[in-house]
Amino acid sequence: MEYLHTMIRVSDLDESLDFFCGKLGLVEVARTEVEAGRFTLGFLAAPGDEERAREHKAPTVELTYNWPAEEGSAPEEYAGGRNFGHLAFGVDDIHQACRRLADGGVTINRPPRDGRMAFVRTPDGISIELLQKGEALAPIEPWISMPNTGEW
Repeated sequence: MEYLHTMIRVSDLDESLDFFCGKLGLVEVARTEVEAGRFTLGFLAAPGDEERAREHKAPTVELTYNWPAEEGSAPEEYAGGRNFGHLAFGVDDIHQACRRLADGGVTINRPPRDGRMAFVRTPDGISIELLQKGEALAPIEPWISMPNTGEW
């Protein structure tokens, strides 16, 4: 297993980039805009880790900016820690990792139906994303037909 990133939601991407990059000193290594999902992701790395971060070999901070519902409306306000998203870990075999967790009594909130991604929660409710290293595995049961459970 390897630690990949920590995701936090931000209400103003430019202001957040100014803080994390302009003031704190991190470096933006990638940005993805997903028009269909109405969000932008910015990935930041420590100085000197830029190339390793682009290759997913160094941990990053993922800033997630959810676009306002309508043009000109205010961004979503986050309460109760909702601005903190999740910790992400790359795993060698997502099916085995989820099986081990489920056998240990952990609820698989978002099963790896796609052979690539799953979500679980810690006992304190912190969301953990598991991502298959490399290419997605072929989807298998019981994950294919397992529904989402709770929030992730």
